[in-house]
Amino acid sequence: MKAAVITRPGGVELATLDDPAPGPREVVVEVAATGLCGTDLHILQGEFAPKLPIVPGHEFAGEVVAVGSAVTELAVGARVAVDPSLYCFECHYCRAGRNNLCDRWAAIGVTHPGAAAEFVAAPVANCTVLPDGVRTEDAALIEPLSCAVRGYDVLRSRLATRVLVYGAGTMGLMMLQLAKATGAASVDVVDINAERLATARQLGCSAGATSADELDRPPYGWDLVVDATGNARAIQDALGRVGKGGTYLQFGVADYAARATIEPYKIYNQEITITGSMAVLHSFERAADLFATGVIDPDVFISDRLPLAAFPDAIARFKAGIGRKIQIQPGLASS
Repeated sequence: MKAAVITRPGGVELATLDDPAPGPREVVVEVAATGLCGTDLHILQGEFAPKLPIVPGHEFAGEVVAVGSAVTELAVGARVAVDPSLYCFECHYCRAGRNNLCDRWAAIGVTHPGAAAEFVAAPVANCTVLPDGVRTEDAALIEPLSCAVRGYDVLRSRLATRVLVYGAGTMGLMMLQLAKATGAASVDVVDINAERLATARQLGCSAGATSADELDRPPYGWDLVVDATGNARAIQDALGRVGKGGTYLQFGVADYAARATIEPYKIYNQEITITGSMAVLHSFERAADLFATGVIDPDVFISDRLPLAAFPDAIARFKAGIGRKIQIQPGLASS
């Protein structure tokens, strides 16, 4: 099969690899689409993936083309979206129900061969069957949506909150949509990218600006402030925007070396909560259900649908902040 391979920090190549074979409780999925994500950039930088080379691609959906000897739940031809998370189910955190903090945490496309390829193997337990009304290639958005749903689980948001989101990339826009769906009184968005900010306005943010200084601060400040950038400067600014009794969520994936300064007295005196959200936790199936209801519009979120041969260019475009969600669709013919 054809696949994109991150061979070394900063290096990505197209290669021909052996087709995967399913283990007893695995299926092989013919990939309809895989989305690029900030995590892929971190892997390209030499972070996250424990060793290279690796086939990236953890946001994906496709059609089952082979099943393992002990698989009874799915048959060849099933259309599925796949949760890439792989847990040990044995460590302290797994036994406590916090699988996303697993001591042996792994993931398809991070530690195991991913979906930037024509075929990928996955545990049958990680597959969610798609309803008839959902296009297979669009369903690659379910994985990032499941991360956003996990973020809202952490926030435990109440009705009529005032929300400020930093970043209008895929994840920031999903947090915008979930904030609206959960009854936020207002959702303001900050982004320095004019095209992405225009998309936030298209999706109905209350206000959008290149700096929070340009926004009308709610009378009692923002109840929820979400960083979806991972950018150290944005994080530092966002931490200072939380109102009394409010919550700051670190949702964007920052570089290992990123640092921010907090004000301990202010956190104490104003009862500010600072928290984080790590990937997926009991949220994939709920995200699939939400996706089927149309909580997000794939035609708005997906800006580029490119063939596998364009993977190196797609990574370069994503790194430069061009477009919104960039998808690789192995079945597309190269131009």
